[in-house]
Amino acid sequence: MAKLHRAAEPDVLKPLLERARLTPDSRERVMDHALALLADLRAAQTRGWVNQFLQEYRLNSSEGVALLSLAEAFLRVPDPETADLLIADKIGDADWKAHSGKSNSVLVNSATWGLMLGRALVGDEKTGALRRLISRAGEPFVRQAVGAAMKRMGEVFVMGRTIDEAMKRMKKPENKGFTASFDMLGEAARTKADAERYFQAYFEAIRAVGRDPKAGHSISVKLSALHPRYEVAQYDRCVPELTDMLAQLASESAAQGIPLTVDAEESERLEMSLDIIGSVARRPELKGWNGFGMAVQAYGKRARAVIGWADDLGRPMHVRLVKGAYWDSEIKRTQVEGLSDYPLFTRKAATDVSYLACARDMLAAKNIVPAFASHNALTVATILDWAGDARDFEFQRLHGMGEGLYERLVNEQGYHCRIYAPVGGHRDLLAYLVRRLLENGANSSFVHQLADEQLSEAELLADPVEKIAAVGGTRHPSIPLPVELFGAWKNSGGIDLAERTILAETAAAIAAKPLPAATTSAPTDVRAAIDRASAAFPGWAATPLATRAAILERLADLLEENRIELMALAVKEAFKSIPDALGEVREAADFCRYYALQARTGLAPITLPGPTGERNELRMEGRGVWATIAPWNFPLAIFLGQTAAALVAGNAVVAKPAPQTPEIARAAVRLAHQAGVPEDALILVTGGPEAGAALTSDPRIAGVAFTGSTPTAKKIAASLLEGDDRPLVPLIAETGGINAMIVDSTALPEQVVADVLTSAFRSAGQRCSALRLLLLQEEIAEGVIEMLRGAMELLILGDPADPRTDIGPVIDQAAYDKLMAYRDSAKAQWIKTVPVPATGLFVPPTMIRIDRPEDLTREWFGPILHVATWKAGQLAETVARVNAKGFGLTMGLHSRIARSAELVEAEARVGNLYINRSMIGAVVGSQPFGGEGLSGTGPKAGGPHYLHRFCAERAVSVDTTSAGGNATLLSLDEGGI
Repeated sequence: MAKLHRAAEPDVLKPLLERARLTPDSRERVMDHALALLADLRAAQTRGWVNQFLQEYRLNSSEGVALLSLAEAFLRVPDPETADLLIADKIGDADWKAHSGKSNSVLVNSATWGLMLGRALVGDEKTGALRRLISRAGEPFVRQAVGAAMKRMGEVFVMGRTIDEAMKRMKKPENKGFTASFDMLGEAARTKADAERYFQAYFEAIRAVGRDPKAGHSISVKLSALHPRYEVAQYDRCVPELTDMLAQLASESAAQGIPLTVDAEESERLEMSLDIIGSVARRPELKGWNGFGMAVQAYGKRARAVIGWADDLGRPMHVRLVKGAYWDSEIKRTQVEGLSDYPLFTRKAATDVSYLACARDMLAAKNIVPAFASHNALTVATILDWAGDARDFEFQRLHGMGEGLYERLVNEQGYHCRIYAPVGGHRDLLAYLVRRLLENGANSSFVHQLADEQLSEAELLADPVEKIAAVGGTRHPSIPLPVELFGAWKNSGGIDLAERTILAETAAAIAAKPLPAATTSAPTDVRAAIDRASAAFPGWAATPLATRAAILERLADLLEENRIELMALAVKEAFKSIPDALGEVREAADFCRYYALQARTGLAPITLPGPTGERNELRMEGRGVWATIAPWNFPLAIFLGQTAAALVAGNAVVAKPAPQTPEIARAAVRLAHQAGVPEDALILVTGGPEAGAALTSDPRIAGVAFTGSTPTAKKIAASLLEGDDRPLVPLIAETGGINAMIVDSTALPEQVVADVLTSAFRSAGQRCSALRLLLLQEEIAEGVIEMLRGAMELLILGDPADPRTDIGPVIDQAAYDKLMAYRDSAKAQWIKTVPVPATGLFVPPTMIRIDRPEDLTREWFGPILHVATWKAGQLAETVARVNAKGFGLTMGLHSRIARSAELVEAEARVGNLYINRSMIGAVVGSQPFGGEGLSGTGPKAGGPHYLHRFCAERAVSVDTTSAGGNATLLSLDEGGI
């Protein structure tokens, strides 16, 4: 199954196409039935709230997007000031008046009226009777109107705020003949308390549904809601615990006589999910209960294999076949991690083919009770044709969608349809609501297409098998393989650490690699190294640019070929976790390939304009011998990034790694020489500050690239100015910062907490870009802090070679002592800290409360997070207070208000601004990295301007008149001489 996971799309689709194909006779029957279903759906467009909403507010229109964005955040905003900003941001520019009274739905018109009122106050209209009328009521009136519109939307997609309310609503006439699968909206838990709360909600829902077993309702559960560390790296911990919890829920469902279905998760969790589901399915106490089930996502390449797995369990299994819920995130993860291929299909029609093939297998299976979740008329008609007279299966649709498709089938023809019915408070479900709207409202989805009156019936009911066959099952052309993501240069390859066997093999291979005994160089070696590099410089500078670029590309290939050895050095010498060690090798390879491309395109001679009879040219050439001084926290990526840039520009390099990490640098230099860099053009010197001082003080050094602390950068800058006869040479410095993340009350707390943990504590906080100062809007501060407390309790500190480890030790005793002394001095302000192993240089991740941003005056390079608050309406002032610190490396913002993001973009004085994501992990070529002020000189590493700083620019002008002038003029037909 794992090999299928990354198989080429045409290879996976080939057997599916044959399984999903209709015969000519059946095609005619299916089309006739699909047309009838389509007519029912069309007729229902005047009934269903959501159908009419999609007709009125297309999700590819500015109003549709604005409404969606507003719904995602509005109900969770506690303070009126931010709510008003959100309203102004989302509805101020939209033309709501154009939609007023156009819909046949009272609910749609009611929502439109509220939005139109809001637009009248917050938009650009400064006059008019409507504005004058409602301006007397002021902003509270607008908030109430918009709030009412948002709650109306919430009511459509939520069956009830409680399970009792939901069950009562299922008895209404519009749900006649349907049963429900209640989902308690258990999204991914961030804390143990979250998981316990969701577990209790599921348990109580099972008992509530069990009080009326004749109603036929069921419960759906999400495993990620039951455990906050549902991750492959935590398999040994989470799988047994989840198995036990699911078994308890299944046992209670069996006792109550109701079905229980395990919902689908992202593909990286699939094999864990199967282990859990399989273990529970085989429990002897559940023998005889036929209500256990699972969901399968047809967009996954392994979907059909999972159907076979479920059938082979040897007991009845309810299987809910869905198209898929995490398409965007799956595509992005695969690209970001540089994996070989996607775990899912990249074309909508390919997913439809997979769905049909899986459906056919399910109908033929011995032990599967099928449930087909679809809003697609052609899919439903095809399944009905294949099923013949059978009724031993059911259809499913989302609550609020697909009205009209199943009513006739259920109430006149005896088929069974279950409604997937979310249950919970409107405030908590809006992120869920938005995901469902996007999933079902994408331009390619049937529900969205149905709302487009310009699409013909033939287009709506086009055969997906024919569509895929026409393109040979190939991948969508706009979705490149991860290796081709950047087009002009090759993306580095990753390792799928979400595959348990691959993770274990990687960890074992790393453990088997010994750490070489370190050797050191005395400061006197530096002078001899510069002698050798100076002698080698002319020959290396004369090497053709294309040859130097090709050597860097060979070096990138060698880095990937020797990936395990380099990862082992990063783990054992720099104490990096396995994922961080992988990232280290990938970034080093990315630097090499990117700078090779930049050299070819940006360092070639340029012919400049001038008068006739004159040739002007600008050349970029090496300056001489560069010193590159790298830090221990990125001992391969930064070490090689700086060095490769200097080399490809035509310079010789004397490279000094940090004294804590010489061996990984030694390995990198060995590979560079193997790739073709002359041994004297790249020379490694090791040692501490004395070696660095000897290197930078030598007048033969033509430039310095340094990454490290601000005080050290200042010392280097001063040393470069010593001596009246020393040339002025460039210094490229990337230093640290007091990096802040600003969070307003529109942000999603669960996302904030995940990004804070990553930004502040990953790599033990030992990244230049790491989060040091969290600034929370005071109205949401305590809630976010409480969630952070719970999430911090789940962090695992230990041996970085252990796949389970989140945080390893700090780099050395000096760093440990400094961090612990500071942490102890602030003990009265601790918000949260966590226990650490008894031995080793482990600094406990610690959250410290400070009164104001100004109280943090320096960078603490470790897992220590400071938290302060700011007041609503003071975003610009808060940014200014951060700017006033003088550092300018990274800043983060979490907000759903686009105008707030624009304000921070305009006002923040930082090299890298991250919005609604973590603050670490800059990608070469995508997110050039480097700061300003006290955080560095620039240019930004991994960016298009970096190589030029390593070059001397030389302009050459030649008068050609004495040698015949501009001969091309003689070819001009202007009458001759």
